[in-house]
Amino acid sequence: MVEPKSFLYSLDQESGVATLTLNRPERLNALTFEVYDELRNTFYALHDEDDVRVVIITGTGRGFCTGGDVEDIIGRLFARDLRGLLEFTRMTCDLILAIRRCRKPVIGALNGTVAGAGAVIATACDMRVAAENAKIAYLFTRVGLSGADMGAAWMLPRIVGLAKASELLMTGDFIDAAEAYRIGLYNRLVPEGSSLEAATALAEKLARGPSFALEITKDSLNREASMDLAGALESEAQIQAALMLHPDFRESYDAFVEKRDARFL
Repeated sequence: MVEPKSFLYSLDQESGVATLTLNRPERLNALTFEVYDELRNTFYALHDEDDVRVVIITGTGRGFCTGGDVEDIIGRLFARDLRGLLEFTRMTCDLILAIRRCRKPVIGALNGTVAGAGAVIATACDMRVAAENAKIAYLFTRVGLSGADMGAAWMLPRIVGLAKASELLMTGDFIDAAEAYRIGLYNRLVPEGSSLEAATALAEKLARGPSFALEITKDSLNREASMDLAGALESEAQIQAALMLHPDFRESYDAFVEKRDARFL
């Protein structure tokens, strides 16, 4: 995999946990065209990285990410025609698709401000571990744009319900971390300054698990969103039967009988 230039990347070889760190703290990790593009390409590359079992995305400094940089992106968009604007918006949406299609579990370690595109990137993660100061807002309507941006209108109702998603996407208001946790947007709430540590502990736990089963679970969560119940049940029946032939299923049984921890592939 090509090492990114616009953010930090590290891989713990022992655990298989890869960490992507947005690294523009002086701009609260606001996104540039380059960061968008490299994030997208990195998530697509991680899909096929055998050494990577779980991915964390986080940010340095006082915020996770405040969305598109006002100077480096927003100001420059006014010089584009419709074709150029569509090229940009499709790229941002492709980043979300890359996160959702990544075979590895993706965990957001959130701190400080989580806003705009940063909020949607966090929403696209499979799980979100947030510090107590991690306020979040989908700001798009505040600048005259649709709250339905980068897949937010598809993902958010599935996490917090239609009514709450409507409120968040239409008002663009910030909610604090306690409220985000209460409505199920944040999976875990931890003391300020410890979100990455807590996310890493969760990632290491997942990394010790059966990677293929986790991959199939994520894929099923994506696919079944557009299925009816009968179709989902048949899909799960076929998938589960196939996984019963996988070595990890036998390993879990042998580990139980032998009273030891399972060693999954």
